[in-house]
Amino acid sequence: MNKKIILWSAIASLAGFLFGFDTVVISGADKTLQELWHSSDFFHGSVVMAMALWGTVIGAIFGAIPTNKLGRKKTLMMIGILFTISALGSALANDPWTFAIFRFIGGLGIGTSTIAAPSYISEIAPSKDRGRLVSLYQFNIVFGILMAFLSNYVLSDTGENAWRWMLGIQVFPAGIYTLMALYIPESPRWLLSNFKEEKAIKILKLIEPDNDVEKIVLEINNANKEVKVTETILSSKYRLPLILAFLMAAFNQLSGINAFLYYAPRIFQEAGLGQSTSLLSSIGIGIINLIFTLLGVFLIDRIGRKKLMFIGSIGYVASLSLVSIAFFLSWKGMFVPIFLFLFIASHAIGQGAVIWVFISEIFPNHLRATGQAFGSSVHWILAAIIPSLVPIFFSVFGAGYMFAFFAIMMCLQLLFVLFMMPETKGVALEDMELNLKFNK
Repeated sequence: MNKKIILWSAIASLAGFLFGFDTVVISGADKTLQELWHSSDFFHGSVVMAMALWGTVIGAIFGAIPTNKLGRKKTLMMIGILFTISALGSALANDPWTFAIFRFIGGLGIGTSTIAAPSYISEIAPSKDRGRLVSLYQFNIVFGILMAFLSNYVLSDTGENAWRWMLGIQVFPAGIYTLMALYIPESPRWLLSNFKEEKAIKILKLIEPDNDVEKIVLEINNANKEVKVTETILSSKYRLPLILAFLMAAFNQLSGINAFLYYAPRIFQEAGLGQSTSLLSSIGIGIINLIFTLLGVFLIDRIGRKKLMFIGSIGYVASLSLVSIAFFLSWKGMFVPIFLFLFIASHAIGQGAVIWVFISEIFPNHLRATGQAFGSSVHWILAAIIPSLVPIFFSVFGAGYMFAFFAIMMCLQLLFVLFMMPETKGVALEDMELNLKFNK
């Protein structure tokens, strides 16, 4: 594989590191901030803690605009600037509203990164390596999560302003990433769709030095010529990829992954664990997530997206069913943690490795960012709604019924994988339309 493509993909995927780090780093400042600002549980949860999540939703909904108008490269640089501003501002904030505003800015960076980074990598990557390279984004999300847990642990004893250091430390990786993004070229497919053929040819010669660049340009231009200016992802011919993106994103959250990550301490406590909760819910989860994400990255271009989703779906159904049974039968000890670690492993190798790759592949060049924005929006809106319902589920129905619900949803995902999901491994982006059999 071309070393330049690996390097450029790795740089773009670092937006995922900032995503993961920013999402989790707030957990280290949670209780301190509530005590510092004497916030009520409702205000602390819905404003101080959740504002970044709502910024993510807005970033996901509107992130296609700069990705399409400014280009993939400039949008990736903009994401780094947003994370830098957010980290510095939230670390220096002296009141909850200022803090929430800067956290919202970081959320905009997260939401936009889920569109721009996978789109960029999928457009510069060779078909045979596209899955591995795009899934570097997911790997970096998981790596960022683990590093945030570790950073919070290291900085926890730095005094009464430890929370400022926890949040402010992100300035360094965000700044470095922004400078590195200056080095990457623009996506040649974006350049061609914006009639900048000369620049696109120069970049394609770097990406495809052993191939006929003129032929590649002709294929991309022919695909672009068939595009109608008035086309949107809501056009009837794109109904199938729209449905696929919706179901992939919806099932991701209907697995209960974010509900578990947000409420891991409460879930472990319900299972009868005490002081070991913190270790189990942070370092243990982070390490298992990282290991199985690496395995998913290794396998995605070898066995394909569909098989990984099948393996993950089986693991989901088994682990969630066992967790549900454990709560119903009051199994104590390490049963629930072991089953939940199996759940994390199933997510990492399946949905975690596949979602951003798959959604970035199934839409044509001129609608890729918009399609990515649609899938990302579905994902993040459900990520905001489902975890907020967990306390109600716990109090009204109990943990056993909650995990049984998630297990049933994953049975439906298994049917989706078996009967609806196409395999996109090794298919050129310009040939994806034929592969998906769009209705014209």
